[in-house]
Amino acid sequence: MKYSPIFDQQIKCKNPDEVFAHLIANLKPTIKSWDYFVNWAKVIKNYHDVETSLNLLNTLIGKDDVEAAAANLLKEYPKVISIVPDLLAYREKKLNLLTDIKNFTYENYDFSKPMDVPKAVRFLKETGFLKLVSNKTLKSIPDYFIGLEVGLDTNGRKNRSGTTMENLIEFFVKDICARNEYEYMTQATADKIHKRWSKKITVHKSSKRVDFAINTPNKLFLIETNFYGGGGSKLKSTAGEYTDAYKQWTKDGHQFIWITDGLGWGKTQLPLRDTFDTTDYILNIDMVQKGVLEGVLK
Repeated sequence: MKYSPIFDQQIKCKNPDEVFAHLIANLKPTIKSWDYFVNWAKVIKNYHDVETSLNLLNTLIGKDDVEAAAANLLKEYPKVISIVPDLLAYREKKLNLLTDIKNFTYENYDFSKPMDVPKAVRFLKETGFLKLVSNKTLKSIPDYFIGLEVGLDTNGRKNRSGTTMENLIEFFVKDICARNEYEYMTQATADKIHKRWSKKITVHKSSKRVDFAINTPNKLFLIETNFYGGGGSKLKSTAGEYTDAYKQWTKDGHQFIWITDGLGWGKTQLPLRDTFDTTDYILNIDMVQKGVLEGVLK
């Protein structure tokens, strides 16, 4: 790594070995915050998008002949058919179902376009939804739908860890840039960087987005961030990827900084150390908090 007196001033480390030891010793156990659990804005938006249809379906609760009632409802309000897969926590509108195991017979369903009402009712019946409605196991379809959306949203928690890390680092980046009159952008592409600052960066994919680009009077800084609470092969591949990014962007005349954290690195130190030794700056949250990032940018 590129040792600087900044490390001695901010974290009392006098050589690269001490810096790496500090990096490992001060990994954060978690960055989960209140918004980690459920993205309520997304859940409520998805609910509002189909609220009218859900309220119409709610009229089926407790009906004795629920199949006939469902058929009448779908005939009068055919747009309701489009949300049928959503009632079963299925995001796709097109599906192919095995309906006869003995003869391996399939039925195609496409809820993205007008559908034969009896076929839609059959789908609701065979999947068990109408039974839950008729025997009042479901007492409110709108509330049931919100519950489904909350459950589906838990799949996004893995991605939220990455977003949370970006938001956390932006808290510091925004403050540093405001005090030093630097410009920065998030999710920066090569095209956006060139348009705003007339600087070129080499990327292998045009869709590549850099977490932060900070333009200072002396240099353009490109920053990637991530957090790993657990170990795994991903950590090793990420370390190798950022070694390559460092070499390319240094060749372009820019400075690369990798800000990473999480106890996963405590179990996977070797690839992190390899990248630490072959790049200029790897920081963790503790270092950012203590002013190392600002010192490097200056």
